[in-house]
Order: sequence, then C-alpha cells, then structure tokens
Amino acid sequence: MSKGEFFNRRTRIFRLSSFRLTLAYAGMFCLSFLVLFGLVYWYALRLVEAQIDTTVASEIAEIRANAGGAGIEGLRAAVDVMTDRAPGFYYLLQDDSGRALAGNLPAMMPLDGVQEMQAPLPPAHGHSAGLRGRGVVLPDEAAYLFVGLGTFELHELEEFVTRSFLWGMVATVLLALAGGSLISLRVLRKVEAVARTSRDIIGGDLARRLPVSGADDEFDRLATSLNAMLARIQDLMEDIRQVSSDIAHDLRTPITRLRQRLEYALRGAGSIEDMRLTMEEALAEIDSILATFGALLRIAQIESGARRSAFTRIDLSELMLRVAAAYEPVAAERGQTLAAAVPPGLAVHGDRALLTQLFANLIENAIQHSPDGAAIAVSAMAGGEALEIAVADNGPGIPEPFREKVFQRFFRLEESRTSDGNGLGLSLVAAIAALHEVPVLLEDNQPGLVVRLRFAASPRADEASGEAPSLALGRPRFAP
Repeated sequence: MSKGEFFNRRTRIFRLSSFRLTLAYAGMFCLSFLVLFGLVYWYALRLVEAQIDTTVASEIAEIRANAGGAGIEGLRAAVDVMTDRAPGFYYLLQDDSGRALAGNLPAMMPLDGVQEMQAPLPPAHGHSAGLRGRGVVLPDEAAYLFVGLGTFELHELEEFVTRSFLWGMVATVLLALAGGSLISLRVLRKVEAVARTSRDIIGGDLARRLPVSGADDEFDRLATSLNAMLARIQDLMEDIRQVSSDIAHDLRTPITRLRQRLEYALRGAGSIEDMRLTMEEALAEIDSILATFGALLRIAQIESGARRSAFTRIDLSELMLRVAAAYEPVAAERGQTLAAAVPPGLAVHGDRALLTQLFANLIENAIQHSPDGAAIAVSAMAGGEALEIAVADNGPGIPEPFREKVFQRFFRLEESRTSDGNGLGLSLVAAIAALHEVPVLLEDNQPGLVVRLRFAASPRADEASGEAPSLALGRPRFAP
C-alpha cells in the first residue's frame, strides 16, 4: 500500500459514522469516568478525614483522662507525655490569656471544633504538610486544648487517586480510539467490498455477489439480502434478453409474411377480389402480432404486482364451471369431451379476471394440444386450508425435461412453429399463478398431462348456509 493510499484510507476512517460513533462513546466513557472519579475522590477524602477526626477525639479524651482532674497542671503533664511518645501528632495547651503552656504548636486563636492549618514543623517523615485537628475550650481549667494530626497520608491519597484517574482517562481514550479504528477498518473493508462488487456489476458482470463471511452477523444478513436481490435482478435481465431475442425470432416470420402479402397486393394482385383476400390475410397477421404484444404487456403488468390491489373473495367453483361450460362446444368440435367435477362453495382470494384467464388458458392449451377424441377433465379438491385444482388430459403430454421450459415466453415444443399460437399461454398462466402465490405443477397423467394448482382457501361460500360440501374428488385419470 502506498503512502497516499494509506493517508486516504486513514482520512476515510475519520469520516466513517462508526468512527464518529466510537468517539461519541469515548466521550461518554470519559464523562462517566470523571463522575466516577469525583465520587471515589470525595468518598475517600471524607473517609480519611473521618478517621483523623476519630483519632484526634480519642487523643483529646485520653489527655483529659490522664490529667485526672488535676487542673491545668495535670493537663500540662499529660500533654508533655503525649508529645514525647506520639510523633506525627501536634498538641497545644494554652491558658486563657493566650500563653502556650505545653505541646509543639504555637499559641493560636482558641476556636472550638475542627480546624485545618499548615503544620509549623515538618513531621517525622520530613515532608511539609498541613494538619487537621480539633480544639476544645476547657472553662473549668481556664485553658484551651488543641490536638492535630498531619494530613500527609491524606495528600498522598489525593495524589494517588488523581494519578490513577489521569492514567485511567488516558487508557480509556487510547482504547476507545484503537477500538474505533479497528471497527472502522472492518466496516471500511466491508464497504469497499460492496463498492467493488457494485463496480463489477455496473461493468456488466451480473453474476458478481457480495462476500459472506459466515459469521451470521448483520453484515452477512445484509449481504445475503442484497445477493438475493442481485440474483433476482440477474434473472430479470436474462428474461429481458431472452424475451428480446424471442420477440425478434418469433415476430420475424409473421412480419415477413405480412410484407410478402402486401407486396403481392401491390404488384401481383390480378383483381379486386385477390387484393381483398390478401388484405384480409394481412389483417389477420397484424392481429396475431398485436395479440402477441398484448400478451407480453399483460404478463409484464401482472408480474409488476399492480393487479394485487384488485384482489377480492371469489367463488372459485362458479368461476371454474363457467369457464369449462364456455369451452365445451370448442372441445366438442374436435370430438373431445370436457368434464368438470367441482364441488360448490369453494372460495379463494384473488383477481377474478386474471383467474378466468388462467383457467381459460389451461383448458384451451389442453384442447389445442390433445388429439381428436381426447378426454379433458377439470376438477377441484379441498383439503384443510388449501384447494387443489387440476386440469388433466390424455393427450401426448409434455416430456419431463421440457416441463420447466414451457413456462418461458415463446417456448414451444413444436420447433417448426407451423401451428397457431405464440408460446405465451403458459407464460401468462405462470405469471398469474405467481401473483396469487400459487405453485404450478406439471405431472404425467399416464398418458397425458396434469396441471395442478394449490390455492390457499378463503372461507367457503356455503358455510353460512350450512350446506354440506362435496369433496369426494381424486386425481383425474383417463384410459388411453
């Protein structure tokens, strides 16, 4: 890494929100540490002062006890003894005229209570310090007694606590900055990985994905979600490419035929009748092309989810029977039989127009791709909280390797593409089913094909009336 890159990375760390957040937390820790130090400092000093006051009070009581009621002379003797045997203590006995009689302190103002002052003489340890003591006015002895104790230990404690606080503050700030830098570097690496992946994707590599460390942390969860989004975008882009290619391939033939007919009408039509027939054929080709574009637009609209707002509770039984009845004459024209076994009162939540289109496409697909005399069955079966719908035929079926491909736009099993159709029927079925969150399964009917759809059931239409539902339906099967 060059010096410039290192400098840029360091300055980027300072701009990261994680680093600024770390600094904010460091400030909070320092403030908390300062409050804690203040409490410890105050408590420790008060504790030592209380111990000094207790010790001084004990000394005063001992001096008065040793005086034995002998008056001021007894107090003088007791103070002289204590002064000689108690280094570090300060004593003063003075009469009511202010003259010092005993002890190692000069005369002072006879104030009753606790006092703090500078020690006139250094204690045994050789360091100058203050003293803290208590003065007692003794009216019976016409004297004033003061006993004090050096506060060297108190000042030592103050310095120790202050040094500990300063070092602790420095350690806290350094640790916070180091931790913030490490966290920010980790975040920066993650951000750079996302940036690199984004640049690769912008450059055209749609297969690139964000790295997942396996730690199952928030970065991994975010990367997993983004990778799923990128995979979906890649699928959509591939679908767009495929659709563009399929449109160019499938519309080239009808447009070529249309041009040939128009050219024939322009140059080779021998009569008005020939020209009229040619124009009718041209209009039919145009209608076919418009139908293809209409189907593509309808699929795009459905896949966008815009129709989900029109979902209502639908009587599925009535809808299926109505669609089946509409196609019975069509099947009869080819010598086929179309039977519907649907119990009453089945209901789902969805778009009525789209579900009508779905069942119409499935039935029409079965009629178109089954031979004359074939049998087609539409059935429904309720179980638990789901409704299973099946459209079955005993035609040639779909080979298993092609069962997923038939849902692709413009895919047709007939490679010659000489028969009617544009290969969008099952694509439209798949789009409508996906909008309704309904899986579509293609199974072998031995012979023929079974298309199964599994809906989440709404409350039955006949529950309020108390009708007993008829659910005795099984898998539709036909003999060859």
